[in-house]
Amino acid sequence: MPAAYLLGSVQPGLIVVKLTMDVDVRTLGSGRTGMTNVLRTAGKRAAAVVFLADAGKGLAAVLAARALTDEPLVHAAVGTAVLVGHVWPVFAGFRGGRGIATGVATTLGIDPWASLAGVGTFLPVLGVSRYVSLASVVSVIAAVAAFAVRAAFFDAPAAYLGYFVAGAVLIIATHRDNIRRLLRGEERRLGGRAA
Repeated sequence: MPAAYLLGSVQPGLIVVKLTMDVDVRTLGSGRTGMTNVLRTAGKRAAAVVFLADAGKGLAAVLAARALTDEPLVHAAVGTAVLVGHVWPVFAGFRGGRGIATGVATTLGIDPWASLAGVGTFLPVLGVSRYVSLASVVSVIAAVAAFAVRAAFFDAPAAYLGYFVAGAVLIIATHRDNIRRLLRGEERRLGGRAA
């Protein structure tokens, strides 16, 4: 689990924006290192690289765990650890991203059906509202609900439920400032530039 946390702690957003703009992305926009803040501050290409790298580390960690053992509890622990590392990275002063790209990828590695439910919810909510934060929170809830149904009625390991609940709580908690802005009607829509 420590290795998964350390992998999660690597912050592509910090690296990419430093290399392309010579600035710490945490001093811009939302102060986060994830794709949305990189998109608003450094543009589409940088954001695409960050999304792929953040997702890649999450998927790589879970696939490595699955290759090493068939124990669902280990897969769940590794998925949680890499997500925690992304949000609270030891290499970046415990100030990372909100966990969406890494969470999508760890979920894909743990339960593709739940990941599909999350992405299938995210895209239409984003398309209609243009709020990344709203789409993120709703998609996390959808993924948890989808897995809960699979665990209750189909052959899905109950041990994964801890990952889904912990991941959902963590990701929603990282969006609490966004949720407050949404309730006040002050949240930025996708396409708005950060200061």
